[in-house]
Amino acid sequence: MAKKKTKSNFEQDLSRLEEISRKLEEDNLELEEAIAMFEEGVKLSKSCLKTLREADLKITELKGELKKFVNAEED
Repeated sequence: MAKKKTKSNFEQDLSRLEEISRKLEEDNLELEEAIAMFEEGVKLSKSCLKTLREADLKITELKGELKKFVNAEED
């Protein structure tokens, strides 16, 4: 039996962040609830940005390795 593919934390965080954004824009929330949702959104934003920065760094490293390999093949 094959394992079900689950969403990554990034995808889950981004989905929740989008949900929070919609609720803050559309719903008539109590102040305390709006503040709590905004706070959660800030935490999720930080988490998503960290993941994206790490992915960017990894891509940069892989491109550097590929460039070294290509240059070595040309010699």
